[in-house]
Amino acid sequence: MRPTKIAVTVLTAVLVGIPVASVLTARATRGQASNGQDQEPHQTAGTLSVETRLVDVFATVRDKHNAIINNLTKDDFKVFEDGQPQKITYFAKESDLPITLAILMDTSGSMYNIMNGEKEAASEFVHQIMRKKDEAVVISFDTDEDLLADFTEDPAVLTKAIHRAEVKVDASGIGGTPGTIPSRGGGTNLFDAVYLACQEKLNSEAGRKAIIVLSDAEDNGSKMSIEQATEAADRADAVIHVILISDPMATEGYGAGIALQLARETGGRVLRVHNEKTMDTAFDEISEELRSQYVLGYTSTNTAHDGTYRKIKLETNEPDTKILARKGYYAPNH
Repeated sequence: MRPTKIAVTVLTAVLVGIPVASVLTARATRGQASNGQDQEPHQTAGTLSVETRLVDVFATVRDKHNAIINNLTKDDFKVFEDGQPQKITYFAKESDLPITLAILMDTSGSMYNIMNGEKEAASEFVHQIMRKKDEAVVISFDTDEDLLADFTEDPAVLTKAIHRAEVKVDASGIGGTPGTIPSRGGGTNLFDAVYLACQEKLNSEAGRKAIIVLSDAEDNGSKMSIEQATEAADRADAVIHVILISDPMATEGYGAGIALQLARETGGRVLRVHNEKTMDTAFDEISEELRSQYVLGYTSTNTAHDGTYRKIKLETNEPDTKILARKGYYAPNH
């Protein structure tokens, strides 16, 4: 019997654009999400406070040798929104700020040969990365999406969920079970899984948020497009890291471009793996990435409530640096 399935009514409604209330359990938000949304105005002593639009940007900086730089100060950074310089009003190096993770595990047929290694590496990762107040959710995807573990702080619960992930292969060699979302004939609904993780789980969370995708990234069944998936991640202020699993005997090889687009658009990384050893290394790098971030806050000089996408660019005074950070956010439209 497969684990608890994400409700078909929600999945179908979301994917065809029908507004619905989420039926998935969401944990209480730690605070107002800093994704470019306005803070709620409040009254004190009969005076209405002025609304402020705060934008937080989490960034990792590496040198030309790919080593993380962790000794920069606020004065070492410059931030631009749509090409216009912005004043950094908050700066910190956050290694202990809570992290919210969505671990997305590809259980289509192409994962058959490496699934055991995927489970072991993912299990070790959650034990290594999880600290007090961190939370994670585990979702598997093939021809449909299954919620293996809802938000929890307990690595043991997450490990059990990861080990329940199961590759199902039918006589034709296509992985997956009959889907809750009508498929176009494929068995890897990657874009749908990213979209739903953002819409139904991460969107209501605050602080640092990351999606860890374990897949060959060869989507061949989703109803959502890659553009819709990355937009959902942008709106949820979530970074997508892809552990690109390469099995030449089971993949067609076009997933690398998809993985790069998902990561590049959201400020994440793509790490290629070929075996269990390189998978362990990939998880180690992501763990280091998530625990070595700067957070910069600014109040946008663009006060329009037009719902448009605003491009963000970070620069440092240090030469030959590479910065990983989100590329932009959506302005409020009210």
